Amino acid sequence: MAATATAATVGGSFWIRADAGTAPTEVVRYTFDGTAGTLFPDATGGLHPLRTVSSKGGTLTSIAHGDGTALQFPPPCRQEPCPRVALRAKSSAALNPGRKPIRFGASVLLSRKQTSKGENIVQKGYSARGSQYKLQIDGTAGKPSCAMVDAQGRVHIARSSVTVADNAWHTLECRRRGTWLAIRVDGRRRGSTTVPAALSVANAIPLSIGGKGAYRDNDQFQGALDDVWVAIG
Repeated sequence: MAATATAATVGGSFWIRADAGTAPTEVVRYTFDGTAGTLFPDATGGLHPLRTVSSKGGTLTSIAHGDGTALQFPPPCRQEPCPRVALRAKSSAALNPGRKPIRFGASVLLSRKQTSKGENIVQKGYSARGSQYKLQIDGTAGKPSCAMVDAQGRVHIARSSVTVADNAWHTLECRRRGTWLAIRVDGRRRGSTTVPAALSVANAIPLSIGGKGAYRDNDQFQGALDDVWVAIG
C-alpha cells in the first residue's frame, strides 16, 4: 500500500496530487479467514472487531478465496420478508479521517443477477446526517462508486466507468486526498470527482460492512466480500 507519485497521461495534475504523499496508516483490515460466525477480528491490532447484526434469518457463509476464505452475503430477495445481515464495528476517533487523506477498499465477487438499485460495501456515517465515507455498488449495471458527504449533507461521488458484476473477483479502492476523490478497480483509476478541501468526515456512527444495518432498505450487499480495509493519513 505504498503511495506513488507517477503522473498518468489523463488528468495529469490530478493523478499526481491524488497519489502523492506518504503511505497512510491502516486503521482496520478484515480478512474473514476461518469459519463465519458472529464476531470477526480486526487484523491491524484487534481494536475494531466486527459484530454481526441480522434479521429475517440473514446469515453469512464462508467460501474459499485464494489461500483463505471470504464471506458470502444473502442472495437477492424480491418478496418480503427478506433476510438481511451486516457487520458493524463500534465508532472510534481512529476511524474518522476528518480532513485527512483516506483510502478504503475491499475485494468483491458479484454477478449481474446479484445486483440491485444499490448495495453497500463499506461505510461510516449516513448521507442524511453527520458526514460519511462510503464504497458502494450502483444499480443493476453493477458499477462501483466512492462517496464523501460533509456535515451539511452535500454528497460527492466518484463513479466507476466499468462494471464489476461479472462473477469474477475484483479489488476496489477509494482515495480521497485534498480536493480529489478517485475510485480504482483492480489497481486502475476508473473515475474521479472533486471535493471541497474543507470536507471533513467525523461522526459517532459505527463502521458498517455489507449493509447499513439489518433493517429494511439497508442497501444489502448480495455478493461475496473479502479483505475490507481503511487507511488514514
